[in-house]
Amino acid sequence: MERNSLGFFAKYLTVWVLLCMAAGVGIGIAFPAVPAFFGAFEVADVNVVIAVLIWLMIYPMMLKIDFASIRNVGRNPKGLVLTWIANWVVKPFTMFAIASLFFLVLYKGVMPEIGADYLAGAVLLGAAPCTAMVFVWSSLTKGNAAHTLVQVATNDIIILVLYAPIVALQLGIGGFTVPLDTLFVSIALFVVVPLALGALTRRLVIRKRGTGYLNDVVIRRFEPVTTIGLLLTLVIIFSLQAQTILDHPLHILLIAIPLVLQTFLIFFLTYLSAKALKLPHDIASPAAMVGASNFFELAVAVAIALFPLSPAVALATIVGVLVEVPTMLVLVRFANRTKGWFPARE
Repeated sequence: MERNSLGFFAKYLTVWVLLCMAAGVGIGIAFPAVPAFFGAFEVADVNVVIAVLIWLMIYPMMLKIDFASIRNVGRNPKGLVLTWIANWVVKPFTMFAIASLFFLVLYKGVMPEIGADYLAGAVLLGAAPCTAMVFVWSSLTKGNAAHTLVQVATNDIIILVLYAPIVALQLGIGGFTVPLDTLFVSIALFVVVPLALGALTRRLVIRKRGTGYLNDVVIRRFEPVTTIGLLLTLVIIFSLQAQTILDHPLHILLIAIPLVLQTFLIFFLTYLSAKALKLPHDIASPAAMVGASNFFELAVAVAIALFPLSPAVALATIVGVLVEVPTMLVLVRFANRTKGWFPARE
């Protein structure tokens, strides 16, 4: 199912994000009535328009997840345990530590009033391991496709249990009052619902037309939907945050620095741990990729739901989108050049 190269949109994701940023800011400044119109559609502090667009992004991703693969969880257990530890024991807390250091200490003189909001956005990113793009990263490093599928499927289930408590804990430490009801509603809306719909769709399509039809026809037809949903979401978000971005133009770069450092840190911790465990490269590479990348769609959605009056929180998660592809492509290249570090498969 997975192709061995990035699609046109994914390959130039950073460029698309920059274009959406420019378009959104332009609309927000030139036509302020447009973001005001979209901002008016809210239910329980959740913007309905953005919620629908995020469903359009996440639902096609969930179609790729075969939860029947979890029956293979006993195969390559070291690789799975390493992934779980990297994603849920290490990554959220290193992100919190690095983001706190930069936004609250090193950048204190530059962003004294808004640093805490950027920290909150980083927390939402750090607790959300990748569920879709990791298939691409794994494929580009010739990772074990079946093992990657189990990694992603188990992570999606763990998200349902651990994402909200970790986010609530860290935001509480950061001084934020966390509306737990909104947080759990967000998880239900942006994880549980698309996850259930994706699983139901898979079951119905496979029963009627087979797995090949699902992979080669249904999932590929939904890929443009994901693209359109992401692009429109970014334009709307940037239009809503136009003044914040114009007031702090250098903050995009400043936010990117700790996010990139965190990505490299988790990748190398996981990758070198896999080497120490003598895992084969096709297990080590996807384990490190899952750990390093983020489920930024979920982070953006939760940021908007939890902090509708603090656009800087969502801005920090969007910078995660901005740096994702170029950073991960560097790590893919590194992983491909270091296959000799790992034992050959028997």
